[in-house]
Amino acid sequence: MPLKRLIHIVSGAVAAALVLSGCSDGGGIGGTVPAVVGEAKRGGSVTVAEVNALSSFNPYSTAGNTDINSKVGYITHSGFFYVDDSARVVRNDKFGHYEKVSDQPLKVKYTVNDGVKWSDGEPIGAGDLLLAWAAGSGYFDDADAKAGTGTKYFSVASDTSGLAKTTFPEIGGDGRSITLQYAEPYADWEVAFDVGLPAHVVATKSGLNDEGDLIDLLKDSPRGDSEKPAANPALKRVSDFWNFGFDSKSLPPDPAIYLSSGPYIVRDVVPGASVRLVRNKDYVWGPEPHLDDITIRFTRGAQAAVDALRNGQADVISPQPSAGTEDLFSGLANQGATVQRFSQSGYDHLDLNFSGPFAEEDVRKAFLKTIPRQEIVDAVVGGLIPEAKPLDSQVFLPAHPKYADTVKNNGSSEYSKVDIDGAKSLLRGATPTVRILYNRDNPNRARAFSLVRESAGLAGFQVVDAGLGNADWATALGGGGYNAALLGWISTGVGVSRIPQIFRTGAGSNFNGFSDGDADKAMEQLATTTDLAKQDELMAGIDKRVWASAYGLPLYQTTGTTAFSSRIAGVKSSPGPLGVWWNVWDWHIT
Repeated sequence: MPLKRLIHIVSGAVAAALVLSGCSDGGGIGGTVPAVVGEAKRGGSVTVAEVNALSSFNPYSTAGNTDINSKVGYITHSGFFYVDDSARVVRNDKFGHYEKVSDQPLKVKYTVNDGVKWSDGEPIGAGDLLLAWAAGSGYFDDADAKAGTGTKYFSVASDTSGLAKTTFPEIGGDGRSITLQYAEPYADWEVAFDVGLPAHVVATKSGLNDEGDLIDLLKDSPRGDSEKPAANPALKRVSDFWNFGFDSKSLPPDPAIYLSSGPYIVRDVVPGASVRLVRNKDYVWGPEPHLDDITIRFTRGAQAAVDALRNGQADVISPQPSAGTEDLFSGLANQGATVQRFSQSGYDHLDLNFSGPFAEEDVRKAFLKTIPRQEIVDAVVGGLIPEAKPLDSQVFLPAHPKYADTVKNNGSSEYSKVDIDGAKSLLRGATPTVRILYNRDNPNRARAFSLVRESAGLAGFQVVDAGLGNADWATALGGGGYNAALLGWISTGVGVSRIPQIFRTGAGSNFNGFSDGDADKAMEQLATTTDLAKQDELMAGIDKRVWASAYGLPLYQTTGTTAFSSRIAGVKSSPGPLGVWWNVWDWHIT
């Protein structure tokens, strides 16, 4: 499957540019299936094996922005559009519509259709839109990270620089619409915004009387100014609940925490083991699903997922493959299963924190010179991709037409081979201790960690496990306690906002403290550039700045494998972070 431009995932409100890929590497035989003349069969249940366990019902926050949280969030939320398996934006006119009102200035109006509602019966309207904008714009932030003053309110995973250029929205008299006005053109305006969390829940849970009070609070709160920070306790309570109030590994006792606006509703959660979803029978404002019941089982490794499919405990599996797992899937097709192999629009990488032992550039460069990237590639994806080579760009994947030219000039050649002597020379006798954060449940990351520790040790580095790599590893990102991280990003091919999401100074997913003034200027220009060739040129320049800083190393493009039994049809793999879930409404029993 050819890959499109590597950019971003839209997963509901505050279009989260890309998703953390933390993959580590009952059921499903269900009930009577009634037939509908002229249609695929409706009803029935299936079980899907996934890797990671659910940890939050807010996939838009920094802590909640993981692959499984985003998948559950996607099938329990609806919005103005979705992205298909070819990276095309598909508008959902049954939910509502959005239109460009003017170009100078750029104004976009969003209107939710009458009758669209949350699963508790509350209508979706202007309050929900306004809350999504407040979270995704950073409008109220007055924090100065260097000075340690002010407040960053909503901890959103996506890049805020686009919506930050908007003025306070105009609320429509119908109570179901808002209009955003940008101060300058914005390249990603069409996918910059969507509905997210229920405003009436956030309002009451943060101490306000109702959604109307929340709207008034947002109206009355001034735009943030880092030069004149001012405390806003009421807004802080709202943002704190938005940031953390939806986090849960079990089914919350209050259904308000897991309301649905999409085709499915969460019915039960067994912590660390499974999630059960049932069809939202009121849902008619989007593609309507065939299945009545879906259970997600968390199986971790590829072996467990394949075993679950073989013995009927799962109908669909999407484990992360690695070198040596090819034989696991070879017999599935002979048993009537369909197996799909494809390249994902994602990559694994090693990032260094710009603090602690890596505050010094020479130490960062020394460490990167020890990383055995080709050995890691051979150990992780060898056999899955013919003649697999390390990824040599921080912004492009190999299928991108700009990749080859960018690699020639971005400085990646400095780290093409392990150079222990060069590393020792830069260290000048020092033996820094490096604590690495990674998901220990992921065999690919565990193997990479072992290889890094062994090779870096030859130069004098003392590489140790940060001790944070359990199921909550993603929440440790951006905090103390580690010096480097092995992780992955996965995205779809829409827009350019995933670049500033990672690399812009102070951005929501800039976990390692990277800051480069020239790169920031290029990203500002990127956000307002609609010419694709110019976008590529700007991204190539950003790539060069990232490499020059000894930021870290991209390791390899990730691969995907999907397999499903003959009792289910309509499953189609997507290279993006939603995987098979992007068209869940098409799944049906054969």
